[in-house]
Amino acid sequence: MADPTDVSEPAETTEPVDQAEIAEEVDPVGGNGLSAPASREAIDQLSAAYTRMRDEIGKTIVGQHEVVDQLLVSLFSGGHCLLEGVPGLAKTLLVSTIAEILQLSFRRIQFTPDLMPSDITGTDVLQDDPDTHQRAFHFMRGPLFANIVLADEINRTPPKTQAALLEAMQERRVTVGTSTYPLPQPFFVLATQNPIEQEGTYTLPEAQLDRFMFHVVVDYPTADEELSILKRTTGQAQPVLETALTGEQILGLQDLVRQVPVADHVFVYARDLARATRPTEPDAAKFISSYIAWGAGPRAGQYLVIGAKARAVLEGRLHVTTDDIKAVAHPVLRHRLVTTFLADSENITSDDLVDMLLEQVPVELTERAASRVP
Repeated sequence: MADPTDVSEPAETTEPVDQAEIAEEVDPVGGNGLSAPASREAIDQLSAAYTRMRDEIGKTIVGQHEVVDQLLVSLFSGGHCLLEGVPGLAKTLLVSTIAEILQLSFRRIQFTPDLMPSDITGTDVLQDDPDTHQRAFHFMRGPLFANIVLADEINRTPPKTQAALLEAMQERRVTVGTSTYPLPQPFFVLATQNPIEQEGTYTLPEAQLDRFMFHVVVDYPTADEELSILKRTTGQAQPVLETALTGEQILGLQDLVRQVPVADHVFVYARDLARATRPTEPDAAKFISSYIAWGAGPRAGQYLVIGAKARAVLEGRLHVTTDDIKAVAHPVLRHRLVTTFLADSENITSDDLVDMLLEQVPVELTERAASRVP
């Protein structure tokens, strides 16, 4: 396992987020559960922070704008992210850059076949007390106790270690022996995976894949971007990154994202899109029953809505539209669709199926949608 590296410690204080009246064009109904209305000033604050982060990331990462956007949406939604791409596409550099500009503690774990759960969670160590000269067990924290955890090559570790990571991702705590320890907040697992080398790997179980809010595909850069990479990375100049946000500010902005109202027809569209992936549904499309063995569960609908909320506020809007749902549909659904042998034999990928679903599932009018919400 690689030695964990601290980038910085989370700050202790921040300015509170002001709240005001919600914009009049959105009717805050439909079970939003708002603790306080989101204000234009608070939305502008988050949008400005988003712009600063993109500018800082751009000092190190050339191109990959869609990847950066999806990663930041996941971060402000409080979700974990799985990045998949061939080696050399700066996946690790992207994660470490985000940790540096966010002034958060950062650990990198290089996953290997011999990695044990205690290597990532920590373990009880027998120590001598210098005062009483008595021996007692003390818990030594592992690299999971950080704000941002980079799980490099996550599919190279056996199921036992993946199960320990699964608890941390879902419960944001770890259990060692009979004791449970909370993880620092905010807490993000940003994992990488290599799609072309599968020898000696362990396929992630569906239960763990479902815990990742987004599955982000990192593709090759364009010709112009690759030329810029060659010029920028083969010289002596090193970019100087500035802090964009603190840990406390991120927690406040995550709370702000959840306060954004969502109209009923948007909720219905997210629900219908998730349900349309299931071949067991009575009104499932023919291509669904032919190409999908298992569809997405309710967590997909939850992530569609919260991801759409984050996208809306990052663009400076006080309301969510169905276009926001469509924009996050691919990273939310692509790892939740289990394709059939027929789909694999015809080279139909989960992304192709999401495209077909977006064309198939209609957007309901607000009045009709409201009557269908229990």
